[in-house]
Amino acid sequence: MSSLAQMKCKDLPAGTPALTRARIDELLKEVPGWGYDGKVIAKNWSFKNYYETMAFVNAVAWVAHREDHHPDMSVGYNRCRVEFSTHSIGGISQNDFICAAKIEALS
Repeated sequence: MSSLAQMKCKDLPAGTPALTRARIDELLKEVPGWGYDGKVIAKNWSFKNYYETMAFVNAVAWVAHREDHHPDMSVGYNRCRVEFSTHSIGGISQNDFICAAKIEALS
């Protein structure tokens, strides 16, 4: 399990800078399958059926609630895309990677 998955999200004060591209690239190594498109970190999942998809979505919702850091999700019958960015700082924060690592720990 990634050390990120053992961390807790923190409140970020106004003016907190977004992570640099170099730091994002370092942290992406800790969350396999996640990518960065210049705006969000994201990963796609595929499932056998709707039930498995919804079980995953509910597990992600539980993680997001516990961390008070919420992703954007696109959900279909047998797929889900999870995207994180930190809107309050206008970029990517360590909180995004903490939640991504916690989601990775679900699978």
